[in-house]
Amino acid sequence: GGIGGGGNFVLGGPRPGGGIIGGFPGGPALSAGIHEVTIDHSLLEPIKLDIDPEIHKVRTEEREQIKTLNNKFATFIDKVRFLEQQNKVLETKWALLQEQGGQTTGSRRDAIEPLFDVYINNLRHQLDSLNNDRNRLDGELTNMQDLVEEFKQKYEDEINKRTAAENEFVVLKKDVDA
Repeated sequence: GGIGGGGNFVLGGPRPGGGIIGGFPGGPALSAGIHEVTIDHSLLEPIKLDIDPEIHKVRTEEREQIKTLNNKFATFIDKVRFLEQQNKVLETKWALLQEQGGQTTGSRRDAIEPLFDVYINNLRHQLDSLNNDRNRLDGELTNMQDLVEEFKQKYEDEINKRTAAENEFVVLKKDVDA
């Protein structure tokens, strides 16, 4: 093989009075001789490194956890809205009953009022409980989002480390081959 052809390069040749040096014919002959250089083409192909399947598994689990938390949060919000609507309906009914209460006898109003008070207090307790659940779920969602960001950063750092190691390997391989 000659220069620019296949995988082998031979410098110097049987030319009288000179050889090929640096691609220039007619240069002075080298007394020590130049050895044949071979290139291993398999080293020029990119290294195939697979991404750790554990990282994919962890990211999938995190996505599922976030979906679950979002679904719980959406359900919770729906419950709160429903209870708020119920509360408005009851307040309207209560206002109507109070208006009618002036027209009815006092004993009837006195009998109904404690029932509504108990019912309203029960609804307020349910609303407080749902608000507490909402705050707790908000905290869990924030924690999960922070964890996802942390894992994302770790993943990117590992990718950068791997890329740097691959580049260093290529440089070292070139140095060893030279």
